[in-house]
Formats: sequence, structure tokens, C-alpha cells
Amino acid sequence: MNPTTAVAISGGVDSLMAAYLLKQQGHQVIGIHFLTGFESKPLNIEAVAEQVGIPCRIVDIGSAFKDNVVDYFVKTYLDGKTPNPCLVCNPTIKFDLIFEYARDLGATQIATGHYARINQSIDGRYHLLRGVDSVKDQSYFLAFLNQKLLARACFPLGSMCKNDVRHMAAARGMQPATSSESQDVCFIKGQTYGDFLLEKTVFKPEAGDIVNQKGDILGRHPGLHLFTVGQRRGINIPATQPYYVLRLDRKNNRLVVGCKEDTLCRQCRVEKLNWIQPTPPKPVRVNTRVRYRHQAVPSMLYPSGLSQAIVRFDQPQSAVAPGQGAVFYQEEEVLGGGFICG
Repeated sequence: MNPTTAVAISGGVDSLMAAYLLKQQGHQVIGIHFLTGFESKPLNIEAVAEQVGIPCRIVDIGSAFKDNVVDYFVKTYLDGKTPNPCLVCNPTIKFDLIFEYARDLGATQIATGHYARINQSIDGRYHLLRGVDSVKDQSYFLAFLNQKLLARACFPLGSMCKNDVRHMAAARGMQPATSSESQDVCFIKGQTYGDFLLEKTVFKPEAGDIVNQKGDILGRHPGLHLFTVGQRRGINIPATQPYYVLRLDRKNNRLVVGCKEDTLCRQCRVEKLNWIQPTPPKPVRVNTRVRYRHQAVPSMLYPSGLSQAIVRFDQPQSAVAPGQGAVFYQEEEVLGGGFICG
């Protein structure tokens, strides 16, 4: 009997074509569209599912999404760090909560439109690999999945390029409900992060000093919540060369800035590690990405127990922001990842 696979239908072309490909491969396909409570407008998801000829269920997960993703985002930002909600949403919402809902409908796995791949080795372990499309590769966002979650995950587009997916949809006359690309922060639309924080929290921004690394006062900032490490815009201090944010001094409510070369660092600490493969018993060579739009760079990874590590880059890297994910690769494979903490 062919497997029953649930597809997380967002309304975009990627999830639409993921469902189409699975049905062409003989899967029994069920669409699931989840509502977070932050949608800007309703989408005609039923019309998307009808193009593939599959049933589609709509499920409201607003409470769980707020508790697990939005609250994490707000807390991390107010702690002076740079959050990445997708790293939290994928393991807690898409491949856990939504899968549990899908399993009640008879599904044995859940598919998404991510550009990544999964292989299973002869020992039964699952391996997360980069997507074939180097520009669209989304394996970074999946680094916090574990063996249990990978066993139920399916990425039909992993071996395809985005342009080919678009052309395939157009050739078959298939129309997504939205033409916009998914955002890193899907629940913030039409406003800045700062405006979102003011709207969703009870904190009051506090102005403070902008200082250089020596502690000299250069100006004033309207609130640390508006800044992140590596940021250039919004500092608004005239100088012979632009200033960049080096650090958010929460204790003294100071924004520490410097020149671009001052943003470079040779190492970072990582915590809350998730290992997809067994924890390395000793230092290991890896390529590390410190944010999604960062080219993975050669580095040495020094594990410290199961949940912490130090990453030392072969060449200094800029804008290594606490709170962002550090994801470790060996060739095409994701070994795991953690959150940068300093």
C-alpha cells in the first residue's frame, strides 16, 4: 500500500509542487495548512489543493505558535540577541506539532517545500544534506531536527532547482495562492522588528549612550531593541567611515560601535547544540555558517560536552551575532547546529 504523506501547504509554489510531485510518485497525499494568528490575509488554500486533487485540512495552532516561536523571538530580541524563528519553528511546529495532527489523519510522514535532502545509511541513521540548488538551499533552517524528526520528514524539492520548480508549475498551469517568497520572520509583515516588539510587549524603550570600544560617548540610541550585531543602518553618527554595531551592552544600556574591521572575530561560543549525527568525541574540521546568507567557512569545532562548543574560524568572520544559529557542515552534510552565545 502506498504511504500516506501530509504536506504542509503554505500557499506558495514550493509546497504546491511538493504535493504534486508526491502524488505523481504514488503517495496518498493530504494537505495541511496551519494558521498562526499572524496572517495578513486569508488564502484560498482549498483552491491550491484542488489543483493537485488532494484534500486539505486547516488547523489553528495560534496558541502553540505564540508560546514556542513568537515568545522566543521577543525574549531573544529583548535580551540583546538576534533570534532566528525558523530554527525554532521547524523542530517544534512543522515536524512535531503538525506531524502529530497529520498522524491522526493516517499520515506516516510530513513533507514541506524546503530545498534540502535526506538520505538514510545502511545503519539506519538519517543524514540531512544541502539542497542541490546552492542559491536556495535551506538545510541551515533544518539543523535542529533530530533523528526522530528526520525519520518522518520528506523534502520532494531537495534535488531540484527553484527555477525548474517554477517552470514545472507554469507548464502545468498550476497557480499558487501567493507569489511572495517566504520570509525568515513570517509573522512580521508591514512593520519593523522594533514596531512589532512595541506592539506585542509591555516593555518601554530606554534611550542610552552610543560608545566606541574605549567607552567614549559618540551619541545616543533610542533603544537597544532596534539594533543587532553587525548592523550599520540607524546608528546615525557622522564619521570618516561608517560605524557598525559591535555589541549590545544590556547591563549599562549602551550600544558599542566600531569600524567594519572591528566586527571581525576569530571564534565564537555555541550553546544548546543539536547533533544530528553523534557528538564528535574530539575537535573536528567543519564548515560553519553563522547565519542563513553566510557562506559556510572552514573552521575547527571544539565540543564541550553534549550542549556546548567553541568554533574557531580559519579566517576572521564579521557580524557573528549572539542568538543566531551556527550550523556545522562536512561537505554536503549537516552535522548539527547551536545558538551563538558569545
